[in-house]
Amino acid sequence: MTNDDQTTNDNSTSREQPTGSIRRFRSIHKSPVMVIFLAACVGIIAGLLCTLLDIGIHHVALVRQEWVATAGGTNIVTVILVCLSSAILACAGFYCVHRFAPEASGSGIPEIEGALDGVRKLRWWRVIPVKFFGGIGTIGAGMVLGREGPSVQIGGSVGRMLCDIFRIENDESVHTLVASGAAAGLAAAFNAPLAGVMFVVEEMRPQFRYNLVSVRSVIIAAIMATITYRVLRGQDAMITLPVYHAAPISSLVLFLILGLIFGLFGVVFNRLVVLSMDAFLAFHNNKLKRFLLIGASLGGFFGLMLMLFPELSGEGVSLIPQTVSGGFSLSMLLFLFVARLAVTLLCFGSGATGGVFAPMLALGTLLGTCFGVICTHLFPGLELNPGMFAIAGMGALFAATVRAPITGILLVIELTHNYDLILPLLITTLGATMMAQALGGKPIYSQLLRRTMAQQQQEQKEQQEQQQQQQQQQQQQ
Repeated sequence: MTNDDQTTNDNSTSREQPTGSIRRFRSIHKSPVMVIFLAACVGIIAGLLCTLLDIGIHHVALVRQEWVATAGGTNIVTVILVCLSSAILACAGFYCVHRFAPEASGSGIPEIEGALDGVRKLRWWRVIPVKFFGGIGTIGAGMVLGREGPSVQIGGSVGRMLCDIFRIENDESVHTLVASGAAAGLAAAFNAPLAGVMFVVEEMRPQFRYNLVSVRSVIIAAIMATITYRVLRGQDAMITLPVYHAAPISSLVLFLILGLIFGLFGVVFNRLVVLSMDAFLAFHNNKLKRFLLIGASLGGFFGLMLMLFPELSGEGVSLIPQTVSGGFSLSMLLFLFVARLAVTLLCFGSGATGGVFAPMLALGTLLGTCFGVICTHLFPGLELNPGMFAIAGMGALFAATVRAPITGILLVIELTHNYDLILPLLITTLGATMMAQALGGKPIYSQLLRRTMAQQQQEQKEQQEQQQQQQQQQQQQ
């Protein structure tokens, strides 16, 4: 055989043998059919739980509205009743977290990322009920929190639950089902299956293990969760906004400028979130009475806001259409942006059960609308609508804080059905991501996971020191 023939054979052999990365992607689990079937079950169960969470929160709001309507207005008795009920709801949510599942505090998404990375245990038997009822308590009380965080953690916990029920011990299969549950949770929370899939693939990319079974499972779980949600809640877009035509080409530079602004704000926002969490921790120091005092105070305050200033309460989804429709002046938009920024930090930093996606969408809408109003005055010839910048702002803030631009784009499009704005969204989210990266900002959930791990190590160190002191005392005695 000549050298040329040998070379040809070697080349053909190298073409036939997949590379390491392709082999990894083609790798299968011990029973891939079983895993895919369980992923569908995870999607249905997670979709049902997350939809029931949505219904529960909505029911609490309806009961409160009936109280106000029955009382004939905001008289003193109604105000006291609403504030007291909100305080009790929030306090109950805080108590469940502190007493039964401390890992269910806050968003819960960092916990799922930690579980996928193998650094956090996923105790589904206590996380699911605490996250479910705690979420109804804190979000139903009117606190500025979103359902997506609890939904993702509930979904991931459902994946782990089925692994334990069916005694699945294969690490790849467990990892796949937990990731599938996370995708199902986000898909059901926002009625957005593509965003649910991309969130796991893009935002959780450091932890997610790519292979054909895992990708298929994630997609199937998101589909089943969305179907479950739509059967119970309908197929309409979650946020009803006007459908805009494509933005003029000459205006695209304005969307890039908006993205750069959001990139700067996203870095600041992430730092403020961590600072607020540290401040609350320093105050309550994991002591039950102080923790419940925070919950009752916040619940009562936002119960009052529900009646006197509803724009400053709740996750903010209902505020978005009102903002886009031109219901506020420029000065009012700026005030609402600053005020909602403050209450978002107040609620999320407290450790209450709830996410920050939905409040961030409201903040992005407010700041984007402000920018859009200014642009329409400065460039009347472009025939722009401030609502275009509001929609771009939603995706930009998500991209700057979470550092998942494609997920942000898909989420906004699925929420609003504004498919013609995909080019401005691409430009705005790209600008926001590049600016945040240039400023050295880190993704919010990565920061929160590192913070949790640092606290865990500190607690373990303190426990070891206490044990050593006890042993020394026993020896001395």
